[in-house]
Amino acid sequence: MQKFLIFIIALSTSLLFQVIGLTGMPSTVRAADPPTLLIHEVADYFPDQTGNEWVYRGTMLEGGMVQIADGRFTNVSKVMGMETIDGVVVTVFHDTNPGDQGPSDSYYRRDAAGIRYYGSKPGTTLERQLVPYQIVRFPLAIPSTFEQLNRRGLNLGMDLDRDGESESVDVLAVVTVHAQESIRVPAGVYPEAIKLEARMTMDVHLTESGTTIQGTDVMTAWFAKGVGLLKYVERQTIPSPRNQHERMVEVIEELEKFTPSFGKESPGGGKPSS
Repeated sequence: MQKFLIFIIALSTSLLFQVIGLTGMPSTVRAADPPTLLIHEVADYFPDQTGNEWVYRGTMLEGGMVQIADGRFTNVSKVMGMETIDGVVVTVFHDTNPGDQGPSDSYYRRDAAGIRYYGSKPGTTLERQLVPYQIVRFPLAIPSTFEQLNRRGLNLGMDLDRDGESESVDVLAVVTVHAQESIRVPAGVYPEAIKLEARMTMDVHLTESGTTIQGTDVMTAWFAKGVGLLKYVERQTIPSPRNQHERMVEVIEELEKFTPSFGKESPGGGKPSS
């Protein structure tokens, strides 16, 4: 789960609705403020050479009004090589346990315009309606914001209210590039990591009652030049289809070790964490 960004959404939607019971082309970029920095070599922050391997230390917290679970896990992400999907050559990432959800493969394509996500295995009914979609744009303007997903009336592929019919869902996701800042992870300290945030809402329309419930997902991620994903924090609000109670889920993964295909551990400016 190099989880370029997510979100980044593929894992977010899968986890969100596993616990309960995302496209079209992104719109025109709108700057949050006039850009103060334009990064042209942004591809260096998302290395995808075959053989690259990342080891992440993960934590998952679950609860409602009070915390009810605290789990720890390890996820190893590795670039396996290239495959062709519908005539398009994509890069394959294999993750052993992203978000503590078990093994998965995910598919990306990087070009001069940015990075596009082409789905995952195992995938979901919802994801297959969304892919491919852009998750990062090149060059990267800091600060900037773009609407990543805005789709209505999709098939959720799940029967949450147990009436025998699949629910429909509206998906909205916005990605913001915030800043460059220092970040400390088990692998070391990285002084100029790029901070991105993705905010997603999913309005699920229940077929039995005609009511709508909303789930939210906010993921903040940091990327370092020559290394890739250093850390992400994902916070989800998960509604119940049968009552007013909400569940909260927080997932954190932090880089423990990066081994690039050329064999030197953790390049890119990281200093040992004390």
